[in-house]
Amino acid sequence: MGRTALVLGGGGMTGIGWETGLLTGLAEAGCDVSDADVVIGTSAGSLVGAQITSGLCTLDELYARQLGSARPRPQPGAQGHPAPPSGAQAPARDGAPARGGGQRHAARVGPVTLGRFALAFRRSRSAADLGVRLGRIALAAPTHDVADQRTVIGTRLPSRRWPQRRLLVTAVDAESGAFRVFDADGGAELVDAVAASCAVPGVWPPVAIGGRHWIDGGARSLVNADLAEGCERVIVLAPMHRAVGPMPTLRDQVEGLRAAGTEVAVVIPDAAARAAFGRNPLDPARRGPAARAGRAQAAACVDAVAAVWRT
Repeated sequence: MGRTALVLGGGGMTGIGWETGLLTGLAEAGCDVSDADVVIGTSAGSLVGAQITSGLCTLDELYARQLGSARPRPQPGAQGHPAPPSGAQAPARDGAPARGGGQRHAARVGPVTLGRFALAFRRSRSAADLGVRLGRIALAAPTHDVADQRTVIGTRLPSRRWPQRRLLVTAVDAESGAFRVFDADGGAELVDAVAASCAVPGVWPPVAIGGRHWIDGGARSLVNADLAEGCERVIVLAPMHRAVGPMPTLRDQVEGLRAAGTEVAVVIPDAAARAAFGRNPLDPARRGPAARAGRAQAAACVDAVAAVWRT
């Protein structure tokens, strides 16, 4: 697996901002964990992971993009124009795509879908069962075309090629609920793997890879820290970390790693970051405040992170 791992959990647009800001702040404080041997990304974390492993942009550039002061670089071999450095223009409510001549909108999951989510979490008896139930919601929900999602993700990737460093991208089979980890050897294009990992049920459509439909890797776990098994030192950034229903808890995953002899440091948002996130993690207007909060939080957690990273 490699000696060191960086685990980047899911958390929507605010999670992307916070993780990017935190990584930037840690590097400024002399502890750059973005150079981990293995990077494990779930949902929003898969996009951040693909960005930092590309070797084509610096943390400062990625941070500036979260603040809206930089535009994505054109991708090698990619067609089309870079999208604004905002979040995806996603559906505004149940089945209604956001409109407005390119204006950026916060995605919102409507009350009908929220009710279905609640039932899925309450009735599921296993992670796979939960994946099936969430997959049904995703397959039935009217959302943007998957080509739109692919375009949005593609314009945010510095490169559409898998990086030389090991990048693991999580997803869940919408029909069977099976958990899948995509990597450079898995037969999926990077843009499709990241799009699948970011396919929040009811917001973005499932992504077809290898004849199957895939949804958000957070449908199994918001963090999936257990994938770092076998590494010596692990840093976990978890914008959203509370397990729901049959999801494995972050605590259990971390305790499992430590029981196997792995040193682990976990960072979750502090009070200032939580306030910066607001109530909707899919709101692109909150990316900048979340990024600033993450960068500021680095000063308070750098010693704990460095104690693991520099051992």
